[in-house]
Amino acid sequence: MIVLDYRDKRPIYEQVVEKLEHLIVCGALEANTKMPSVRSLALDLSVNPNTIQRAYAQLEQDGYLYTVVGRGNYVTSEQEWKSGKIEQLMTEVREALTKAHDIGVPKEDIWNAVSEIYAETTP
Repeated sequence: MIVLDYRDKRPIYEQVVEKLEHLIVCGALEANTKMPSVRSLALDLSVNPNTIQRAYAQLEQDGYLYTVVGRGNYVTSEQEWKSGKIEQLMTEVREALTKAHDIGVPKEDIWNAVSEIYAETTP
């Protein structure tokens, strides 16, 4: 299921997040699927349980997992995690546009850049 690269400079929990996120997005882990317990996944990957707990917390924050107290972690529906990702991306876009404005990028240049990107990505 998950193969870690110990030569990768990224922290192990980030690798776990990336791998699980990929499995969720590609549909290998379906909505409402119960995730392995923190301890069992940590044992399978030969990592500290705190690493898996941190990865699960990040995935929950990103909208890919939800927790049922006393029962474990579950995969959220595609609609829910897509909604969360869209919201997160829109926040990042707003922050980038605000920064551009704050450093004095003319409004016309911002509009032109947005229009150009939209034209490139719209069929």
